[in-house]
Amino acid sequence: MSKTEEERLRDRQLLELLNELRVALPGVQLLFGFLLTVPFTQRFGDTTSFQRNVFYVTLVSAAISTICLIAPSAVHRLRFHQSERAYVIESANKLLIAGLCFLGVAIICAVLLITDFLYDGPRVVIYVGALALLLVVLWFVRPLYRHLRGLSSGP
Repeated sequence: MSKTEEERLRDRQLLELLNELRVALPGVQLLFGFLLTVPFTQRFGDTTSFQRNVFYVTLVSAAISTICLIAPSAVHRLRFHQSERAYVIESANKLLIAGLCFLGVAIICAVLLITDFLYDGPRVVIYVGALALLLVVLWFVRPLYRHLRGLSSGP
């Protein structure tokens, strides 16, 4: 039995999603695991209320990112053999995008926490703002701008 063009497209989409998850998931898991250890270090008691709040936002963002990036595996396992490949791909795509958004928040907040701990004054805003801008431009603005302009490199 030969595959239809639509089946081949879905196979390729699923493979691309899996490869993207293989890149994002280890990073967020490492960040999340590291964050779980921070409150148990001796210097955590030296943090300000602001730093503890930023830490908590970072922790929760990393947790949500981890949940979103692992969720496609659960969706795949529960629905793939039920002839719902299109749903699996669409769902995984949305979860991957959400996971990347929360990962971006976690990365920026982790850098904010460390930068605020090391420095004070306008340097904190400048350093973290520049990094946040870079992340937003590379992860979201560039690809969405290309889409809005109607540019495509092919199928």
